[in-house]
Amino acid sequence: MNAASVGTVIPFIESESRQIQLTCADLILYYLEQIGVEYIFGVPGGAIEPLFNALARFSRQGRMPRALVARHESGAAFMADGYTRESSRLGVCCATTGPGATNLITGVASAYEDRIPMLVITAQTALPNFGRNALQESTQESIHVLGMFDCCTRYNSMVSHPNQLERKLIKALTAAFSHPKGPVHLNIPYDILGEEMNVQLGSMFNLQEILQEPKTIDEKGINKLCQRIRCSHKVVIFLDKGAYSAIDQIMEFAELTQIPIVTTPAGKFLVNAYHSLYHGVFGFAGHASAHKVLLDKDVDLILAVGTNFSEISSGGWDAQLLTDKLVHIDANRDNFPYSPMAKQHLVGNLQLTFSALIQQANKILDAGYPFPGKAFAMPISDQDRPLNYVTLHHPTNIKLEDEHFHIAAGNKIKPQQLVYNLARLFPDNTRFMVDAGNSWAWMTHYLSIRQSNNYRIGMGFGAMSWGIGAAVGTALGNRFAPVVCVTGDGSFLMSGQELTVAVAERLAVIFVILNDRALGMVKHGQRLGGGEAIGFELPKVDFAMMGKAMGADSYVIKKSSDFMALDIEKMCRRLGPTILDVHIDPEEVPPIGNRLKALGRPGQAS
Repeated sequence: MNAASVGTVIPFIESESRQIQLTCADLILYYLEQIGVEYIFGVPGGAIEPLFNALARFSRQGRMPRALVARHESGAAFMADGYTRESSRLGVCCATTGPGATNLITGVASAYEDRIPMLVITAQTALPNFGRNALQESTQESIHVLGMFDCCTRYNSMVSHPNQLERKLIKALTAAFSHPKGPVHLNIPYDILGEEMNVQLGSMFNLQEILQEPKTIDEKGINKLCQRIRCSHKVVIFLDKGAYSAIDQIMEFAELTQIPIVTTPAGKFLVNAYHSLYHGVFGFAGHASAHKVLLDKDVDLILAVGTNFSEISSGGWDAQLLTDKLVHIDANRDNFPYSPMAKQHLVGNLQLTFSALIQQANKILDAGYPFPGKAFAMPISDQDRPLNYVTLHHPTNIKLEDEHFHIAAGNKIKPQQLVYNLARLFPDNTRFMVDAGNSWAWMTHYLSIRQSNNYRIGMGFGAMSWGIGAAVGTALGNRFAPVVCVTGDGSFLMSGQELTVAVAERLAVIFVILNDRALGMVKHGQRLGGGEAIGFELPKVDFAMMGKAMGADSYVIKKSSDFMALDIEKMCRRLGPTILDVHIDPEEVPPIGNRLKALGRPGQAS
């Protein structure tokens, strides 16, 4: 999410120096309204009541934001995450004191690892009752909630006086949009949240100006990089999720220079899978084609953009990647300690950095000098394809682990087939949300979509059931595009109740449940890694019946013909969610070998 696009400004700041009385909760809403925030996701409770009272007053006036009640606080945080990714507006979630606040933590930690800007508001016991064992007290003398949030937020503070609120709110929002971006937390006692204060409307901060991203570049570093590229034999661009803000400029640069592109699993959403320069995913559940291009022995320069070289993104810290061939380009200096071996570190606004690289490249090309990216396309040989491969309509530059998956054996649904058909049958503007577990592996490897930024995954923290809440938040961020959440039966049993939010809001979210009666990644990880077979079994659950009980349209899918018979267009138009309870072949092995390698266990690399 770009700080420059925090939302549509709703003008409410008045030029005259007029004072009005507002509660602290009202003041928070005034500022969120200013940057176009539409929802506050949360669960109400006693100590957070002043904030919900303020939301009720705003609602009566027809103003935003409005309350969006989740069924569990972790779901609220996941919804705020999904909403931010889709709408480019600030995600906001809230919870009451004690267990309400602690329930948020997994969702907040997930946003922290994925660097999603988010404002988290939790209530606190009234100030006079600190240390008196009040109900759900979460002060330093009891369950220290502020301390718990300290490790998963970019800014974390308690507001202990009304006069602190405005300053701390501005500091928090500034931190949320500064690199590294992420969630920020304000803990506000019940009595402070409801206290009235005099506010001078004409002297309120203009958040739209404050939250603009700095426009800085390293001109010397850019010139140095251009010389490196000119002197290199073969160059590859390696993109992670942090490259999002500049993807248009990066693609223009790649097309101008014909430098091939490989992404991390979390960066898969950045590029049209069918682009002639794209060779697939490197790392967890990645593609042999990406591995071949990125680690080719003749490659002497890798432009790594927006990455922290995590286990997932680097193929388990592959020693062939982490070499002095790297040039690490990032807006976030915090990522540079992860690449000490890089020959150059280039920091700056990524849009401006790549715009400057485009200008330099044009000058070089106009002068008649070639770029090393020319003629470096490495399509998969037709000899490596099945005879009827053309019927698959799969990108020719991406090599799959199993390219015969479309030839079904028996009536059991192969996850590979299902994922392929999701991309083929759903509209191009469908948003695909990928939950943790085997869904990660199947979707990373086999889903190929033509529109960039329509693929979302929460791989930083790897929280199960992230996709369920994030899908609801995504649909709220854009009601004109269908949302498909691919999740496992284990994840749905954790947070499937958030389906009722999609029912209440009449959202076209299709929950595709990979039903194998198991925690699939645990089961296959144990088998591949030689572990004991324990703790992976799940009971037989009729998820279609469960969905119907909650008000969703539901289908049981036991064979390929069941899936192909679905009216996808009708499903996408429906004002409400749909459950697809898909009974997949439980013996199909996901491409998770690199994960086992990183854990130090045997198993076949993917």
